[in-house]
Amino acid sequence: MGTASDPAAAGEQGIPPPSAHQKAARRTLVFTYGTLKRGFSNHPLLQELSRAGDASLVGAAVTSSRLPLVCGPYRVPFLLDLPGAGERVAGELYAVTARGLARLDELEGVDRAHYERRPVAVDLAADGSARVDGAVAYYAHSGYAADLWRSAGEKGIPEYTHDVARGYVRRKDRPQGQTFLEQIRTFVSSQSQSQTSSS
Repeated sequence: MGTASDPAAAGEQGIPPPSAHQKAARRTLVFTYGTLKRGFSNHPLLQELSRAGDASLVGAAVTSSRLPLVCGPYRVPFLLDLPGAGERVAGELYAVTARGLARLDELEGVDRAHYERRPVAVDLAADGSARVDGAVAYYAHSGYAADLWRSAGEKGIPEYTHDVARGYVRRKDRPQGQTFLEQIRTFVSSQSQSQTSSS
């Protein structure tokens, strides 16, 4: 005979096994807007998580409010938590388990202050009829987000496309003598200097 945590045994004890809805409720909805999207360089991680049952595509989505999406060093995309600035940003929504979320946090450098996982409201339908308020996104860390916004001339893009990503450099191909945060500071500084000299 199984244990109470065994779905078959749970059914024998009169406790129904978890429904698909209950299993889905244990997942976090993650809005992806850059290199994790289908066809981009970090999407193989989501494919791997999907094969393991730790991620599934919910569908195309767009942020419910305007948010800045900018490119930083090496054409790395950054969503900035500055509501009302920028554009409504297009991306993809995934349902991810806790194990999958830990892998995404690792990729996004959450513990190294590269990105912050924070709430975002998105719409699944272009007409906004399917609002999702419980999703999260990986935003540029608040320690440098405003600097990135200024370095972009306070202009965002509505979607990270292949044309926008042209020139993207994978992490393994970037110079190894600097941390990513140092690369961001160098980028922001160089952008500020070029804007000052063109004024």
